[in-house]
Amino acid sequence: MDFTFTEEQQAAVEAAKAVFSGVAPDGVPSPALTPGAVAEEFDRPLWAKLADTDLLSLVLSPDHGGAGLNPIALCLVLRESAKVLARVPLLETSAVAMAVERYGRAELSDEILPRIGRGELVLTVGAHGRTGHDPAELAVTARPDSEHRDGWVLEGVQTGVPWAQAADRIAVPAHTDEGRAVFALVPRDREGIALAEQISTSGERFAEVSLDSVRIDSSELIDTEGAWDWLRQLLATGTCALALGLGEGVLSMTSAYTGKREQFGFPLATFQAVAVQAADRYIDLRAMEATLWQAAWRLAPSPRDPGVGGPLPVAGDVAVAKIWASEGVRRVVQTAQHLHGGFGADTDYPLHRYHAWAKQLELSLGPAAAHEEALGDLLAAHPLG
Repeated sequence: MDFTFTEEQQAAVEAAKAVFSGVAPDGVPSPALTPGAVAEEFDRPLWAKLADTDLLSLVLSPDHGGAGLNPIALCLVLRESAKVLARVPLLETSAVAMAVERYGRAELSDEILPRIGRGELVLTVGAHGRTGHDPAELAVTARPDSEHRDGWVLEGVQTGVPWAQAADRIAVPAHTDEGRAVFALVPRDREGIALAEQISTSGERFAEVSLDSVRIDSSELIDTEGAWDWLRQLLATGTCALALGLGEGVLSMTSAYTGKREQFGFPLATFQAVAVQAADRYIDLRAMEATLWQAAWRLAPSPRDPGVGGPLPVAGDVAVAKIWASEGVRRVVQTAQHLHGGFGADTDYPLHRYHAWAKQLELSLGPAAAHEEALGDLLAAHPLG
């Protein structure tokens, strides 16, 4: 395991910093503080900037106009985006695009991937599957279309789909009659699809996506063995990157505040109790970072042989990253709120938005106990030593 980033990855970070440097944390009121508050369209101008700086094509192969970088590069960019709470579907679009390129048919890749890199096409994914324990993850069935020899029919409901109202295509995980996990890339306006409004903890618009006899071509179904599982692991790892970036942004805010705010004639940061709490959160962030890069590194080689590179399947490293990310990001924002005092709840100050986003990320990742149980199962199936 080598945590030294390549020149290309470092260049991606610098490009991301340049793009996100002008972004201020959004002003969407948190639903907990302002009932009925909801965000509207995602940041389209920022999306265009990401396309202009080739960050949307970063993980696509040169054959499709990209730089051919791996999940590590994607996580580096996601980390920078979360520091400013950038409201763009970067994780969903990039992760689905990578899965399509790796596992989908050539005609589908040729059709959509160049458009994704140019910022013309937005993707999202239903039932992120970040926890790996949600029965709703495969709540849609995919069966052969009796009326069309080369087609499939989708039936079911996906809940909590981010960016669905703005996405051009939705990646819908499903199961076949044989019990195989697959996913379909379906145009949002396809006949039989209906969206019902849902609001996330952070105030973003989600959707419940109902699929009523939705017909797709076989080229739109990605049914290669392991494809959905790989995409699910990539989404989870990307979410850990968002949690890390958010936590680093919050700790930076807290450091700046406690260094200036004085009590009894001294900065808060000089008090031992404050310094110890800040140090504990720094340790959380470093653990989140180490486990994130381990998981991303494991996903980076061949997706068709994800077990290479460690004593456990890649799911084990992703589980460890999720444990630290879900617990760590919660502790970081809670400590920040505590050290900011009442100022942290002021809606004119961005910390309340970071807290709402952190809670949404924690819920998306799922409870640490569930991942510990999954890790235990993996250890039982793959004894160490």
